[in-house]
Amino acid sequence: MALIQVNYLSKSLFRTVPVNVILPSDKIDYMTGEYLKSNDLKFKTLYLLHGLLGNYTDWVSGTRIQRWAEERNLAVVMPSGDNSFYFDGRMPMDDYETFIGRELPEVMRRMFPLSEKREDNFIAGLSMGGYGAFRNGIVYSDTFSHVAEFSGALHLFEKKEEDKGLKEFDKKLFEDVEAAGKTDLNPKVAYEEMIASGRPVPRFYMSCGTRDPLYKANAEMRDFLKSKGADVTWDEEDRAHDWDFWDSQILKCLEWLPLGEADSGLGSGNVKVNE
Repeated sequence: MALIQVNYLSKSLFRTVPVNVILPSDKIDYMTGEYLKSNDLKFKTLYLLHGLLGNYTDWVSGTRIQRWAEERNLAVVMPSGDNSFYFDGRMPMDDYETFIGRELPEVMRRMFPLSEKREDNFIAGLSMGGYGAFRNGIVYSDTFSHVAEFSGALHLFEKKEEDKGLKEFDKKLFEDVEAAGKTDLNPKVAYEEMIASGRPVPRFYMSCGTRDPLYKANAEMRDFLKSKGADVTWDEEDRAHDWDFWDSQILKCLEWLPLGEADSGLGSGNVKVNE
């Protein structure tokens, strides 16, 4: 398994962006360092989004995703989304939605042997990244077949208590929260538009800790999807909004994804010695 840091000039964001990529290496010829020639060497890929105040290193440092991806021969792409909530901002050169939904998969496929097939591409995230994965997984359902969110910030368009801090935060995000809630920035609206357009419907994995303040919003979104006939897998644990929960959940998510049986992979922990 290779962990690669990529820095490239994004057209959507008009700046150099960092991306961590976990790339399976069991098909590498270790005598030459080159990929073995194979027409079917295109890896299934998970696009994994971080939360508020985080960056592209969070998932590797906070969970065991690298080892678990290696065991499943899965490529994982982890971009930096800043504090954008992964939608196109009001300012020029802040097109994070376009970056995540269109540009990043195209660029990564040019750099690495990643599958172009919809059924082999997945998106997931935690907290802010949970909202970003959930909403963009719906908007770009022609790209992603499976969508997962953990402790997602799915409360953004709920009516909140009179809290000045929340109102100021919402204003910075959306300017007009009520108006934004009527657009596809609201995952419920995005879902209805996806159905109306005839686009393919992804499968969903949703989870939240029962001690997380976002539990109610996540459960309500789960119920909304189920009322629409969506294929939803739900999981909850007696945990809060923390890395212990997300470490547990990313493994459950990988077991839910259509990846086949896990094996030991190839790494320093399981080197075979000739007897």
